[in-house]
Amino acid sequence: MVAIRPQSAKFFVFNNLLPALKNPAFRRLCRRAPRGRRVSSRAWQSQAWTSTEPLEVLRRVFGYPAFRDAQASIISTVVSGGDALVLMPTGGGKSLCYQIPALLRPGCAVVVSPLIALMADQVAALTEAGVNAAALNSTLDARAASQVERAFVAGELDLLYVAPERLLTERFLELLDRTRVALFAIDEAHCVSQWGHDFRPEYIQLSVLHERFPAVPRIALTATADELTRREIIERLKLDDARVFISSFDRPNIRYLVTPKDSAREQLLRFLDREHRGHSGIVYCLSRRKVEETAAWLEERGIKALPYHAGLDAQTRADNQRRFADEEGTVVVATIAFGMGIDKPDVRFVAHLDLPKSIEAYYQETGRAGRDGQSADAWMTYGLADVVLQRRMIDESEADESFKRIQRGKLEALVGLAETAECRRVRLLAYFGEASRPCGNCDNCLWPPQVTDAGVAAQKALSAVARTGQRFGAGHLIDVLRGKKTTRVVQLGHDRLKTFGVGADWDDRQWRLLFRHLVAAGHLHADAESFGALKFTASSRAVLDGDTPVLLREAAVKAAPTARTRRKSAQALAPAPVDGNDPLLGALRAWRLATAREHGVPAFVILHDSTLATIAATRPADRAALAAISGIGGAKLDRYGEILLQLVRTND
Repeated sequence: MVAIRPQSAKFFVFNNLLPALKNPAFRRLCRRAPRGRRVSSRAWQSQAWTSTEPLEVLRRVFGYPAFRDAQASIISTVVSGGDALVLMPTGGGKSLCYQIPALLRPGCAVVVSPLIALMADQVAALTEAGVNAAALNSTLDARAASQVERAFVAGELDLLYVAPERLLTERFLELLDRTRVALFAIDEAHCVSQWGHDFRPEYIQLSVLHERFPAVPRIALTATADELTRREIIERLKLDDARVFISSFDRPNIRYLVTPKDSAREQLLRFLDREHRGHSGIVYCLSRRKVEETAAWLEERGIKALPYHAGLDAQTRADNQRRFADEEGTVVVATIAFGMGIDKPDVRFVAHLDLPKSIEAYYQETGRAGRDGQSADAWMTYGLADVVLQRRMIDESEADESFKRIQRGKLEALVGLAETAECRRVRLLAYFGEASRPCGNCDNCLWPPQVTDAGVAAQKALSAVARTGQRFGAGHLIDVLRGKKTTRVVQLGHDRLKTFGVGADWDDRQWRLLFRHLVAAGHLHADAESFGALKFTASSRAVLDGDTPVLLREAAVKAAPTARTRRKSAQALAPAPVDGNDPLLGALRAWRLATAREHGVPAFVILHDSTLATIAATRPADRAALAAISGIGGAKLDRYGEILLQLVRTND
C-alpha cells in the first residue's frame, strides 16, 4: 500500500508532472485522497510511473536546473532496474543519484548509511524539499522506531535511511519482506574494503541484499576508491553486473597546500589569520589529547573552536557537531571520528596537523571543504616524526603481513604526494588512475619550489647513518653532521667519527628536509621498533656510490596571496560571492538562521549559501524569477517564496 500525502514529493511529482496519464479515475482518487487514505501499489505501478522525466523531478523537487556529469546516466540505469557502482567526488551530487530514482520507482528506497549525523542531515534536507523521508537508528526510542517501521511497511515513505547494523537484523529483513522496496542505496561503499581507511565489518555482510532481493536494483556510492578498493566493492557486494560510473576525482576549487612541520600550531594560526579568520573549517589531529589541546589553544587566540573525538560523551559530540552545522565561522578540531558524510557546504578549509594514513584518507577528509563549489583550502603540515609514527602504527598492528604491506605502500604514496615538487593535483589524481595537467591551484604550481642536486649531502647523511651503527634517529644524526658536541654525542664517541662536522654548512632545517626526503624516496627506512632509528634499504648503496641522483625539494618563499591571486588560482569556479556587507544578504542569513532554529535543522538545510548569494545578486522580483534560482524547488518555493520576495523588496 502507498500513502498519498499532499506533502509527499512522490505525490507532488505525480500531481504536477504526469499530465499524460490516461486513467482519469485513478487521478481523481489521488487528488481527493485525505491524509492517511491509501491507494494500492499495484494501481500506482500501473500508471507507468517511470515514464516521468528525471530532469523534471530534479527541477521541480530539488530546484536544480540541470544534471552534472554522469548523474543522468546513473539515474536512468537505476530507474530501469539496473545496478550501479558510482564513484563521484564529495560535493559532486551522489545523493541525487538515488534520491531521484526513489521518487520515480514504486515503493520506498532503503539507504544504508554508516553515520547517524549524515542520516539526520539527509532526512532534514529531504523533508524541506517535500520528500517523505525517515531514519532508523539508535537515537530513536522504541515508540519512535515503531512509528517509522509502521510508516515504512504501510508505504508512506519515499526514502528510509538505516545503519548497516540495523539492516542486517532479522527483524528489519522481515520488514523488507512485507513492503515494496524501490531500490537499495549503499552509501560510503568504500567501508566494505578491508584495505581502506574506513572499514566497517557490517558492510561485508550487505551481500545479503542481492541474495535475498535479487530483483531490487542496488546502487553503491563512494567518493574514495582506488583500483583495489573498487574491485573489493564489486566482489563483496556482488555487483558483478553493475554499470560502473567513475567521475573525475578532481575538485578544482580546492587549493592543496603542504608545508614542512616546524611549529604546527603556530603555522596553523598564521594560515588562519592570513586566509580564514571567521570561516568554518576542520582541523584534524591524530590523538584525542592533541584535539583537546589544539581546540583550547585556538580558543585562547580568538578562534571559535570545538573539540570532537570518540572519547567525548555522546551529548558533547552531538552538541559540538550541531554547533558546527548551525553556526557560521566555527572550527572543529577532530580526529577522523568526525566528518564522513558531513553535508555542510561552506567549509572553507580542512587542515591536517598530522599526516593521514593514506591518500584515500587525505582525499576523503580534504573533500569536506568547498562542497558549495566556492574556493577552499586543504592545508597540511608534516614532518619525519609523522612518517615514523604512522609506520609504527602499521608495524605494531595485529593485522597479517599482506595487509601491513599494502598499508605501507599507501603510506609511501602519501609521503610521495607531500614530498613532490610537481603539481600536487596531478600526483593526487594519478593515484586514482586519472591523467591530468598542472592545475595552477596548488602550492607547487603557484609558488614553484627550487629543486637542487643534493647527492653529496645525501652521501654524507648515509655515511653518518652507517658509522653510527644504524641505531639513531634524524636528530642525533644531524648533531653529528653539524659537529655539535652534545652530551650524548660525546658520551658515544661520535665526535671522533669521520662524519663529525662534515655538514656544518647546512642548518638543522635543511638536514631535516633531506632526511625526510631520503625516507620518502625509500633510501632510508625509519624503524618503528627502534623508535625511529634510520636504517639502510636496498637502494641506499646506490646513493652512497653516486649511482642514484638525489634531487631535494626546497620550499619556495610564499607571499600571502591577495584576493586577486586567490581568484586567479581558482579560475573556472563558481562566481565570486556578493559583498558580505550587503544588507539583503545579511537579512537572508538572519532569516535562514531563525528558520533553521525553528525547524531544528542546520542552516544549510533551509537554503545553501550559494542560493542566498544568488538571491542577493539577482534580486528576483516575482515567483518565476525566484523559481529559476538553483536550490529552490517546488516545496521551498511554496513554503518560503513570499517571505524571500518580501526580504528582497524590503532591502532593495
